[in-house]
Amino acid sequence: MKTLVIGSGGREHALALALSRDPGVTEVHAAPGNPGIGTVATLHAVDPMDGAA
Repeated sequence: MKTLVIGSGGREHALALALSRDPGVTEVHAAPGNPGIGTVATLHAVDPMDGAA
C-alpha cells in the first residue's frame, strides 16, 4: 500500500515512522514533511493550505 501523510509536525513524524515499519506499506510519502520525516518518507513540497495542490 502507498501512503501519504499530510503535515509537518511531531504527530505526522510518528505516523510516518510507524507506517515505514509496517510490512504492508510499500511507500511512504509526506507533504510537506520536515527533515525528520524525510528520513523515513519521500517529501513533496506542497502547501497543505492550498486546496488545488
